[in-house]
Amino acid sequence: MGERLRNKTALVTGSTSNIGQAIAEAIAAEGAHVIVSGRNRERGARVVEGIRASGGRADFLVADLDGSKEASQGLADRARETLGGRIDILVNNAGIYPAPGTVDTDEKTFDQVFGVNVKAPFFLTAAVVPAMAESGGGAVINLGSWIARLGVPVGALYSSTKGAMETLTRAWAAEFGPMGVRVNAVSPGVILPPAPEGGEPHPGEIMMKGTPAGGIGTPDAIAHAVVWLAGDEAAFVHGTVVDVDGGRTGVAVIAA
Repeated sequence: MGERLRNKTALVTGSTSNIGQAIAEAIAAEGAHVIVSGRNRERGARVVEGIRASGGRADFLVADLDGSKEASQGLADRARETLGGRIDILVNNAGIYPAPGTVDTDEKTFDQVFGVNVKAPFFLTAAVVPAMAESGGGAVINLGSWIARLGVPVGALYSSTKGAMETLTRAWAAEFGPMGVRVNAVSPGVILPPAPEGGEPHPGEIMMKGTPAGGIGTPDAIAHAVVWLAGDEAAFVHGTVVDVDGGRTGVAVIAA
């Protein structure tokens, strides 16, 4: 257990698996009391059990962040109550990735993806920041994506939501920074859990050929960046999108 976030409280959305789970575990490992949230109670309970078994503090709150203001406000209120009245760190991680092409995207799918990926964190941040500022400040970390800046086929809908979150990061930094709330983002690249020994290479490996990293990243890589942005070491970092993508967007990729 570390102490970089000792005596802090945190809410991590979509944290019952993959990147969100790794973020919740890493924040708890640095001493914070973490709210794990998501739709699946069973998975959430397992994440909380694992954190507690490692000596950390965590609780699970079921939440279906559909984009309604009521759902976001409800989670904020329940999280504050569970955490003793204060949220110091908010990680807007929850998101969905239906990937139809533009021509095949119906209005219901469009509204659903923007609801979960943009409206939900928008209203959750609005619900969390005022009390965060009143208690002395805090940190908001959004999750962007490398495909917000590097177009891929059938990625228009999802990438536009992540582009929105990266833009909101800069706008919120300007809006909330004077209130003592830092806002930044992490932009993951091709991230997958570690493959089993002897498993077949994942198609994502192909997308990382010729990059400086030369392969895919794991959820822990994102979690480490979030912990840094949440802590005092990043006190002078505002409105920044940190690329954690193995160099995929920032460096010329040479085909092998």
